[in-house]
Amino acid sequence: MKIHVNALHPEATSRELPLGASFFTAFLCILFGANTVAVKISLTGLGVFTTAGLRFGMAAIVLCLWAICTGKALAVQRRHFGRLILLAAIFFIQLSLFYLGQNKTTASHGTLISNILPFMVMLLAHVFLPGDTINRKKIFGLLVGFAGVALLFFDNVALTGDALQGDLLILLAVMVWSCHVVYIKTIIGNFQPLQITLYPMAMAAPLFLICGFLFDDEMIGSVDVAVFQSMLYQIFVTASFGFVAWNTMISRFGATALHSFVFLMPISGVFLGVTLLKEPLTVNLVGAIMLVVTGLILVNRMKVVPATMTSQKQIHE
Repeated sequence: MKIHVNALHPEATSRELPLGASFFTAFLCILFGANTVAVKISLTGLGVFTTAGLRFGMAAIVLCLWAICTGKALAVQRRHFGRLILLAAIFFIQLSLFYLGQNKTTASHGTLISNILPFMVMLLAHVFLPGDTINRKKIFGLLVGFAGVALLFFDNVALTGDALQGDLLILLAVMVWSCHVVYIKTIIGNFQPLQITLYPMAMAAPLFLICGFLFDDEMIGSVDVAVFQSMLYQIFVTASFGFVAWNTMISRFGATALHSFVFLMPISGVFLGVTLLKEPLTVNLVGAIMLVVTGLILVNRMKVVPATMTSQKQIHE
């Protein structure tokens, strides 16, 4: 569910994960990867904007209650509130694009395109953040990841008509999302991880519901057991439990150790899209996942991907 680096967790130092913690981290990454499949299922019974509004509104309530019960700081200085409003606006745009795109394309494509976020952030950070430069090895990992996504746009079996538009919308959403992440990195010293996640989510939720009323063909259509369960999954498993669990693990073991497992996210999303949603497993799709996963492994072996990106992935996708 996005920056939550060690700067946000100064007590965290990267160290080797115990076996139990390794399995738990892998489990979390699999859960996060499955979130795109849950989004796709929920869109079969709910409007695009309605789905986003219900998900983030309920998740904000859950996180707020958790913060109150655990004594987490929610108060934000007035002079910093304008930055949260800007983040909420970007959050609304990026998630609107993502949900509109995911409604048109497959969960497998949505998962893989979303996972080029680290590469987009790397490019923007190189340009806008002093000292965050790209070397030749990083460029190689970046090119491998982008090649995987490029391969998806030649997937003639699965990509026709609306699906192509959906992929392009998700790609645009990732571009906006990467700007979001880089901007967070410039202001993160003024906030706690919970604040910078909760406030934009809570501010954007009413906007999603208003847009749902205005633009969704049906705000609530056919809500069966699968749609209901998919919403529960997005609200409680990834956006709530996932956020708390991931940031707890970062505070204990550091971001470097955890991000060696992020390659499991696209694998999980594609596998579940094919098995649960019966999406076609094409040659291009197999090639794309191999390239994206390889790129993620190369990038994360050479540099820690900001933890915010993964903490927000579980929330955003």
